Amino acid sequence: MADAAGYDPKRSRVSDDKMTEFLRGKLTGDLSEVPGIGPAAIKKLKDAEEDDDKITNTFQLIGKFLMLKGPDEDGNKVETREHMEKFWYYLQEKGISAHRSGIVRCIAEKVNGMMPGIYDASEYADSDSDSDGEE
Repeated sequence: MADAAGYDPKRSRVSDDKMTEFLRGKLTGDLSEVPGIGPAAIKKLKDAEEDDDKITNTFQLIGKFLMLKGPDEDGNKVETREHMEKFWYYLQEKGISAHRSGIVRCIAEKVNGMMPGIYDASEYADSDSDSDGEE
């Protein structure tokens, strides 16, 4: 049931301290530096038929995140919500079943620090009243 919900920053279990540390820290390329990515997720990201589909470092993961920002099928701009959904479902397709919303949020906020405007957290501010239910 949770799979159908897609990205929701409120489901992120990344602590404020971990998020701040990640956002302020230098990227090394080690996938485990991304909060929410552990050994199982690293294995799943590296698992692909084609070498071009393998994600072996943080830079490639950010590259995939940026690729999903590209225009939609009709050539229209991909806005924040659609972009986050695309990345969330990409992680799901890779078999990552835990911490997807946290990973999406971490990468989105990190990239937004480098490229302001790529992620707009205020898009999700209206979901405050909607998140009182179970999740």
